Amino acid sequence: MRLHEIARGPMVMRLEPDEAARAGIARTLGLVSLPSLSANLTLKPWMDGVEITGRFDAVVEQTSAVSLEDFRHPLSGEIEVRAVPGGSPNAQAPEGGEIDYDPEAPDPPDILEGDTIDLAAYVIEHLALEIDPFARQPGEEFEFQPAPEPESPFAVLKKLKGDER
Repeated sequence: MRLHEIARGPMVMRLEPDEAARAGIARTLGLVSLPSLSANLTLKPWMDGVEITGRFDAVVEQTSAVSLEDFRHPLSGEIEVRAVPGGSPNAQAPEGGEIDYDPEAPDPPDILEGDTIDLAAYVIEHLALEIDPFARQPGEEFEFQPAPEPESPFAVLKKLKGDER
């Protein structure tokens, strides 16, 4: 999508990658597979850029970190991104110096390279943020078993000597 197309007014888009694209996304994100992925996005003019809002829904197949079995589970999430063209007065200041950080404030706008908006990249980024890197199946629990304490070298020597006291 081109940035100048959004200047005409809000646009609603639905993204649904085909099986080959989902397989590539699954490889990129370290998933076993990505059986489904769809996103409904609204693009609106924002300052001299664009505001992208919407939602994605997916079914991901991962390997359980506990049982090492593959399982599928649904994921969904909200998407809210603002982007401006490079050189925009609304772009974030260059790196360096002090930064005032407000955790409640919206993220600064992304800076676009050229006037192309890669909507799929934003969907994939938000999907990646929702994926649990140590996923486990519902009801699965990890029970930690500490390793037995190794014998001290002196205890081993004492056994070899035959405890001759």
